Amino acid sequence: MTARPAAFLKAGALDIEAVRRDFPILGLQVNGKPLVYLDNAASSQMPQPVIDRWVQYQTREHANIHRAVHYLSEKATAEYEIARRKLQAFINAREDREVVFTSGTTESINLVAHGYGRKFIGEGDEIILTTLEHHSNIVPWQMVAQEKGAKLRVVPIDDRGELLIDEYRKLFNARTRLVGVTHVSNALGTVNPVKEMVAIAHGHGVPVLVDGAQAAPHIAVDVQDLDADFYTFSGHKLCGPTGIGVLYGKAALLEKMQPFKGGGDMILSVTFEKTTYNVIPQKFEAGTPPIAAAITLGAAVDYLSALGMDRVAAAESDLLDYATDRLNRMPGVRLIGTAEKKAAVLSFALEGVHPHDVGTLLNEEGVAIRTGHHCAQPVMQRFKVPATSRASFAFYNTPAEVDALVAAIRKVQTIFG
Repeated sequence: MTARPAAFLKAGALDIEAVRRDFPILGLQVNGKPLVYLDNAASSQMPQPVIDRWVQYQTREHANIHRAVHYLSEKATAEYEIARRKLQAFINAREDREVVFTSGTTESINLVAHGYGRKFIGEGDEIILTTLEHHSNIVPWQMVAQEKGAKLRVVPIDDRGELLIDEYRKLFNARTRLVGVTHVSNALGTVNPVKEMVAIAHGHGVPVLVDGAQAAPHIAVDVQDLDADFYTFSGHKLCGPTGIGVLYGKAALLEKMQPFKGGGDMILSVTFEKTTYNVIPQKFEAGTPPIAAAITLGAAVDYLSALGMDRVAAAESDLLDYATDRLNRMPGVRLIGTAEKKAAVLSFALEGVHPHDVGTLLNEEGVAIRTGHHCAQPVMQRFKVPATSRASFAFYNTPAEVDALVAAIRKVQTIFG
């Protein structure tokens, strides 16, 4: 079961109120107030058709996949591989074997750091990252660099939170081995010029890993158009379940990489003398995979594809523009991250109030935001703040919820004088 676009369109755009009826959790009350869920950059909510798909699998299809010949195992295997092909279509990968199921973006990046980094990066080599990276796209590369004697080079940002592309160009040399870049900053919402950055790197013969955790839920992603060598994202930010994610990798690169984990299903044969690894993508899917989560993620991308990612992006862009205007008009509120191209994220600082106090008091009004460094401490250091308050929107949020956020912020200001 997936959304029928016609049921959720009004003059070609999303009918947000119709869409919201698909999300049962949005009807909750928190502290006696209607829930205003603005923490979508951390995890989005799941619509009823996707919940139903999870229940259908657990009640009618569940078994371990591969090898067995009984009905349930064959059914589960078929649905698991159908989900892979749905993800292939969602990001326009060339082949379904280029789609590896992982536990999420973090595992996907670690898989590349181990499978590619530890095999092909050596002493004196260099890895280019950006100031905007989530810790998940910093720490694995630090570990590789420390182990191999390699060096990290970092692309700086300006006061708007935009990458300095001319400085990026200057970082390349004969020892550059890989670029890691986030497609969309989780802390600021900046949309990076990834296609241009990939082209620059490829001009130097350097592969690029793109962290798409904050991009895949909000914009149409075409990995072939980007020419990304690796692209990663998570299910739980994509109206799907936790514990599931995707690593896209060009087949030629995946075939050259070493496995990340050893165990069942990633092998063709095992003796105590030698193991022969399986073909891709199975080479990287050791053990029992997250079968129910993968199938449910397939339903999530069905849902989003039926709505249309261009319409999703347009709805969120309109909401971001409205929210940006409202907060910019508020005395004592400073937006952090004002890039020209942004996804639906607003990070802000409230004069005289710690972000954690902001988050606590907004919760009293039923408004859910995220506070802290957002696993992006280099960004916080660049803007000389310990943390921010972050409101992050999804296509099911409304202008009225932005108004509720503004009213709650005003109440915080009143409390703190």
